[in-house]
Amino acid sequence: MSYQVLARKWRPQFFKDMVGQEHVMRALINALDNQRLHHAYLFTGTRGVGKTTIARILAKCLNCEQGITSEPCGECNSCQEITQGRFVDLIEVDAASRTKVEDTREILDNVQYAPTRGRYKVYLIDEVHMLSNSSFNALLKTLEEPPEHVKFLLATTDPQKLPATILSRCLQFSLKNMTPERIVSYLKTILGQENIPADEAGLWLLGRAAEGSMRDALSLTDQAISYGQGHIKELDVASMLGTVDRGRVFQLAIALAEADAASALELVGQMAEHAVDFNNLLADLIYLIHRIAIAQAVPDAVDNSQGDKEQVLTLAQAMSPAMVQLMYQVALTGKRDLPLAPEPRSGMEMTLLRMINFAPVGQQAEAQSPSGVPQVKKPDLAHLKRQIVNTASETSVPLVPINHSESTDSLKDLSETTAIQANEPAALQNAPSDDATSAPVEEITASLGTPVDEPQSAQSSSPSPNEVDVPWDTSDEPHIPPEIVSPEIPLDAPALQQVTTPDVIPVAEQQTAVIPEKPVQIIQPEPAPVVTATTEDTAQIEQAAVKEQQAQDKITELKAMALSSNSWPLIFEAIPVEGMLRNLVANTCLMAVNGDTLIFHSDAGHMRLFGESHQKRFAELLNTALDQRYQVQVIEGDIQYETPAQRIQRLQQERLQQAIDSIEQDPNVQALRQSFNAQVIMDSITPVD
Repeated sequence: MSYQVLARKWRPQFFKDMVGQEHVMRALINALDNQRLHHAYLFTGTRGVGKTTIARILAKCLNCEQGITSEPCGECNSCQEITQGRFVDLIEVDAASRTKVEDTREILDNVQYAPTRGRYKVYLIDEVHMLSNSSFNALLKTLEEPPEHVKFLLATTDPQKLPATILSRCLQFSLKNMTPERIVSYLKTILGQENIPADEAGLWLLGRAAEGSMRDALSLTDQAISYGQGHIKELDVASMLGTVDRGRVFQLAIALAEADAASALELVGQMAEHAVDFNNLLADLIYLIHRIAIAQAVPDAVDNSQGDKEQVLTLAQAMSPAMVQLMYQVALTGKRDLPLAPEPRSGMEMTLLRMINFAPVGQQAEAQSPSGVPQVKKPDLAHLKRQIVNTASETSVPLVPINHSESTDSLKDLSETTAIQANEPAALQNAPSDDATSAPVEEITASLGTPVDEPQSAQSSSPSPNEVDVPWDTSDEPHIPPEIVSPEIPLDAPALQQVTTPDVIPVAEQQTAVIPEKPVQIIQPEPAPVVTATTEDTAQIEQAAVKEQQAQDKITELKAMALSSNSWPLIFEAIPVEGMLRNLVANTCLMAVNGDTLIFHSDAGHMRLFGESHQKRFAELLNTALDQRYQVQVIEGDIQYETPAQRIQRLQQERLQQAIDSIEQDPNVQALRQSFNAQVIMDSITPVD
């Protein structure tokens, strides 16, 4: 017997065998049980979600010899013939290959004849949107009033191409895409009955690769079984689909959490050697960042279906919420711009470097929770990295732990070389000295008349280039070429820190200095142009100063006011609160002042966002502004007094009304109305500050 693919072998034959599409099955089952049958049904949805399957089950329900029922017997001749695809009264039409109006007329010519075997003659037209306009027009009248023994079942993946006249004559059902969770659950059931071992992680790769299509998932499962020789393993599925091993994605996330650009680029290089699809890599990284964001917001919502919940939670603690959101947005933008890059690898590397370079300052130093409170225990990313590497050691393409010993040494040599080139004193000090051309440092400094301390040790006399502190600013001094510096004087960096140039050098001491062969040409900087302030500039400066002084006086006056329910909207302007917290505080009203305790009310909508950290920050800003020590409590309750937001809105309405009245009373506007019958566009009036 020839092999039958899983998509055909496990095609549901009854409504109870269907997975998903409960909203469609509920309507059809109730219609069948109550004998409320429509003459035309239209099933829409993407490929592989069950359009043709539901249509065949419905045809079986209509023609079962046991009667019209939502649960056909499946054993009578009609049910058997429909299952085997040879029922004479079920006419399946492929509209993609029969688009001409002549084909439609041939179908309509046979509509008038009674069914041969079954109760109804069922026309199943698949991909109905491929019919021509003439075919649709020929079908309209029959579709609107078909004979009682005819039922039309239409299926399409593109309902937008159907004329409105066709849509209005059909009972339309929109089928939804399958979720990866539902696909994985169904694959477990099928593979369990087929006695095929499978890794759950591999099934999740298949479920996500199917993109909502159950038929695609079953086809990919067939391919994975053949690829793995009867077994479904995560590595085999990843290799078959061209996706990236999850261990590599976690290593990449760890490198981003540590802001380790070298590790991230090395990982990209390793994956490029295996011809990885960087578009899929970015998609996997976005999926992981999404799970990390969920772990930071609601840790209990992270599923452990792939056995990596602990790793996701560890990464969630290692990154700040701002960093996670930034990474998600940068990854989305990078995935969109990846086709525009010269090559996918460079686009991937630039995306990772953006994540690291634009990271919030200090986010790796101290991981924070979503509320802004520092975590008590810093996560051990090194342990997580070892765990991922050990887990991936069984893979067909082993994960090589990143070794930075050689790269670190090379980077160190490069940094020292750069520092030597940028700092001539350190270079001259470290260079080998010649007895014939060099003199001890003590003799040179003694000739200059400046005492120096003897070096304590060889290490202390050779500080690193980063520790040299030049005691003067050399930004404005002319550049002196290195060839005019005498090689006879090795300048010592510690000595430079202690040398103080005297105001007047004696003549005898001046003679000991080495005169360069080429005179140093000192370029005098051009004098900066003198900018004279005009009268207009002076007036603007004075006006800005007056406004600033008025604002300061207003704030001082507001702070001096007694805090009460009526004065709270005014005092709010003196509190330096910004961002989301400003919006939350502006929608509160002061209900009571009980000694040092302030009780504020907020409505339910804003109270859901008013967390404990917001209340603490609000109390700090309020006490700092008013120089008090109030205990602030914000609770949900009725708004009985005017809030700062309501006051701002009221003042804006008053100013707008004043502007409208001013326009209405303006004599020029009135003259225009009388002369030209002009009208004022009220929406264009804006009050001027």
